[in-house]
Amino acid sequence: MQLIAVTWRRLASNVRTFSAFSRIGRVVKVAFSDKYLFYTNVTISLTLSSVGDIMEQTYEVYTEEIEKYDPKRTMHMAFSGIGVGILCHHWYKILDRFIIGKSIEMVTKKLLLDQLIFSPIMIITFFGSLAIFEKEPLTNFKEEVGGKFITLYRAEWMVWPPAQIINFYFLPTRYRVLYDNTISLGYDVYTSQVKHNKSLKTVTKDAIS
Repeated sequence: MQLIAVTWRRLASNVRTFSAFSRIGRVVKVAFSDKYLFYTNVTISLTLSSVGDIMEQTYEVYTEEIEKYDPKRTMHMAFSGIGVGILCHHWYKILDRFIIGKSIEMVTKKLLLDQLIFSPIMIITFFGSLAIFEKEPLTNFKEEVGGKFITLYRAEWMVWPPAQIINFYFLPTRYRVLYDNTISLGYDVYTSQVKHNKSLKTVTKDAIS
């Protein structure tokens, strides 16, 4: 996170001499340039993962599922967002490098690879990045994946195929992580809910046994 903060301070210093309106345009242009795109994508993912958890916790406090807001939980979700941003940044570059074009066939190939390969990787990364903060990381990771993977993967098939058709067909690579995170703000709320739903793990275990 410190590296990201330093990078954005440098970016801000480069645009101070411009007017307010042109400064915004300059920031956007530089932020989505090849030089800064990686940091932009990570920052977007980190920020919206945090916002999604804040929204979910606000709802849980309102419904009295939890007593008060837990800032550590949001920090952990932000950390998972960093992993999401890194993976998505490189994944879209790989797809566009090996599957060139925007025909129906090319978009379909990208969509299937995204759902069959990348979605499971993302879910496992999500649980793995959060398990680091648990008392028994490996045990917790195995239980979370075993109990909640299918729930999130089913949701992935409902949310992302139609969204990714637009993503792969219309958008340049540099804007895809931004689009993903904008669409997934509601999904981030859901992933936070699934992750911190202690009863889900118990229900799944009982169903298996």
